[in-house]
Amino acid sequence: MVTDTIADYLTRVRNASRAGHRVVEIPASNLKKEITKILFDQGYILSYKFEDDKVQGNIKIALKYDKLTKEPVIKKIQRISKPGLRKYTGSQDLPRVLNGLGVAIVSTSHGVMTSKQAKVENVGGEVLCYVY
Repeated sequence: MVTDTIADYLTRVRNASRAGHRVVEIPASNLKKEITKILFDQGYILSYKFEDDKVQGNIKIALKYDKLTKEPVIKKIQRISKPGLRKYTGSQDLPRVLNGLGVAIVSTSHGVMTSKQAKVENVGGEVLCYVY
């Protein structure tokens, strides 16, 4: 039984990219769907597909690799806020990942978004993960 579904999602993506898989399949939830959309919009994955054939459904993610070196585009994907220790931040203290080159995904009262979008909308929230 998995207690932290977001950490499970991030681990599946990390392991599949390191193993060189083209597609990874993950059990779906609304929060995972929003994180997947952000990863696609930021250019970290090629494509995604939501399948609602079962009760829970699945997310199929096509991972992205460098054309020349065949290395994964996602160098590091790290869970920040955990069930045992939640990390909340205000709109003025939102993190910058790798001096702006990476992405921090934040769950706010206005939905799940990147830290850059949250700073523009002037909202804080729970820092879910860093991706670079």
